[in-house]
Amino acid sequence: MSHVIESLNRKSQSHTFSRPIKVLQFGEGNFLRAFVDWIIQELNDKTAFDGSVKVIQPIPQGYGDKINEQDGLYHVILKGYEGEHFKSTTQLIDVIEEAINPYQQFETFLKEAENPELEFIISNTTEAGISLNEEDKLTDEPASSYPGKLLQFLHRRYQTFPNSKPIYLLPCELIDQNGSRLKQIIYSLSMNWKLGSYFTKWLNEKVIFCNTLVDRIVPGFPRDNANALWDELAVKDELLVEGEQFHLWVIESPASLKERLPFHETSLNVILTDNLKKYRERKVRILNGLHTAMVPVAYLMGLRTVKESVENERIDRFLTRTLNEEILPTLEGDLDELKAYSDEVLRRFKNPAIRHDLINISLNSFSKFKTRVLPSITELYREKGKLARNLLFSLAALICFYRGSWSDDPIKLIDDQYVLEKLAALWETKSIVEIVNEILSDESLWDQDLTQISGLEDSVTLHLSSIVASGVSQSFNSLLD
Repeated sequence: MSHVIESLNRKSQSHTFSRPIKVLQFGEGNFLRAFVDWIIQELNDKTAFDGSVKVIQPIPQGYGDKINEQDGLYHVILKGYEGEHFKSTTQLIDVIEEAINPYQQFETFLKEAENPELEFIISNTTEAGISLNEEDKLTDEPASSYPGKLLQFLHRRYQTFPNSKPIYLLPCELIDQNGSRLKQIIYSLSMNWKLGSYFTKWLNEKVIFCNTLVDRIVPGFPRDNANALWDELAVKDELLVEGEQFHLWVIESPASLKERLPFHETSLNVILTDNLKKYRERKVRILNGLHTAMVPVAYLMGLRTVKESVENERIDRFLTRTLNEEILPTLEGDLDELKAYSDEVLRRFKNPAIRHDLINISLNSFSKFKTRVLPSITELYREKGKLARNLLFSLAALICFYRGSWSDDPIKLIDDQYVLEKLAALWETKSIVEIVNEILSDESLWDQDLTQISGLEDSVTLHLSSIVASGVSQSFNSLLD
């Protein structure tokens, strides 16, 4: 692999890192590498930040070995419109020193807590990653959940540096109040593990949990034209990742973070604020909500990418109508600003240079639907007394999608095991009426019983029955008409 390392041509004079490890990163997937690590690269190139990253692989299978094989080096290709001008850039990212698999290198993982230069912990372990696992133990090697591993790490840091400078937690998982939620789980686990009042005091004083919001569409590895891109780069970069030009990172933080992360010295679209609620609701409901609502409908219609979907006249009508009738009316803020943001989102969806596969967006769709789409449904009903007909059609299509096949073609489902097993069992043994009832009434899926919303269960049942009996295209036509 040395020829690959040599071909990638690290910008520094040698292949050994001279920058201190300032960032510990839980997650090594496409998004973090094309967003957070790209931002850190910008900080290194444009400011005196001078920091590098240690990556922790959060699950047993991942990109860790490949990252180490390529000495942490890879390229990010960004394509999209900036104003009226289309722009394409290719950048070598060299901020990652090493990836560690805690399932094979547990003590090596904990040893990183003894690094006095460490200032930030960043994560993206999907929406389902920030969750409490009561069965995690301090003695596990490692704990199974991300919060469990994080607490093991923080406890080692407390033992090593009881009087250290504060460390900042910047979770990038797309859930409401992600930092506050992670903090709550860490404190609960700390009580379960009986780590003591001194440790709790240290957590209060030395660990700063920040709520964040991230925004960049990252399709990931460009499978369709990888060989051509490798020829252009003159190297077989298997970690190559594509994304759009647009990026936004909103961080709810104390003023002290500005001194540690000098975003203001760059042109990066990073906002430090004391309240990110309006940014989060706008982005999650509009961009992510539309993505999640569109996927099962478009996929069952035979479409496979976001670009194909938004260029389909019926999907375009569906998205526009859903925005205007069911999402925007539930959001606070200036309507003209919200519409301008919505128009920008739809333009981003149509980016001709980005192939964003629907099946990739479908990862963990039930938890995504809960956080991204369900608030629009429940608030429209509570505030306007109306059922979100289009979004409920999407929910019916999602239930059908989780049947695992359509028109004799298998669908590759990736989700929480409970969700997969429950849907498989329901489709195997129950009628449509029973399937809808059991899914909507399952409070473990939604944190509420959705059958209590008048008319919602009947609407989803009607849509799902129509999809199964007549196909999604005919049912979709009836919805639009």
